[in-house]
Amino acid sequence: MRKGRIEAFSDGVIAILITIMVLELRAPAGTGLGALRPLVPDLLSYLLSFVMLGIYWNNHHHLLQVVEAVDGRVLWANLHLLFWLSLIPFVTGWMGGNHFAALPVAVYGAVLLLAAIAHFILTRVLLTLHARDSVLATALGRDSKGTISLVVYLAAVPLSFVDPRLALALYVLVAVMWLVPDRRIERTLAR
Repeated sequence: MRKGRIEAFSDGVIAILITIMVLELRAPAGTGLGALRPLVPDLLSYLLSFVMLGIYWNNHHHLLQVVEAVDGRVLWANLHLLFWLSLIPFVTGWMGGNHFAALPVAVYGAVLLLAAIAHFILTRVLLTLHARDSVLATALGRDSKGTISLVVYLAAVPLSFVDPRLALALYVLVAVMWLVPDRRIERTLAR
């Protein structure tokens, strides 16, 4: 199977998720800057989630650049990732709408954790279709940022019940780590 359809479908789903999130934002009734104040939690939640979805889209694009083949397992692993990503608009709205209360912040982190696990599974399934010396295998190598992200999410979810602000800071930390796209694939292609 060729990879073009999985790329196009994934791009479309992520674009729809971002659109859903922005459509959930409601314009304030007032005309002054003060009218925006009650929306700050919603806007901050949206910003974080927009960045997270952008990171997944960017890294998914980079990953598929070096993929030579896909099969049914890859399609299901990709759908698994898209499932968790599809919950981001819901948990974004819940978290922002409840001013970063502990449970919504924890559930937001759990969705991020499960999306990260799904991305890990997708890469492992892709690796089973490619030779050990393939561009994909060489590019992926050791995934230290991915492992660190999983550990940070695992710590942040229970931390949400101690202090949701600390958990949010950890989510932002992971986003900052990934703002620079994963260079492993670009470096491997350049060689």
